[in-house]
Amino acid sequence: MTKIFARFFKDESGATAIEYGLIAALISVALITGASTLGNSLNDTFTNLSTELNNNQP
Repeated sequence: MTKIFARFFKDESGATAIEYGLIAALISVALITGASTLGNSLNDTFTNLSTELNNNQP
């Protein structure tokens, strides 16, 4: 019985999988945040461009 517990405590494959999952989640959050920030910036740029073009028509 003690061998089973010793083997269980030495097994780190589950901890490694959890670590990889946490890293993937953090990268996903960073990508989503960056994409939404870039999207908002592009939206503002194109809105300003559209306003300038509409104001400068003859």
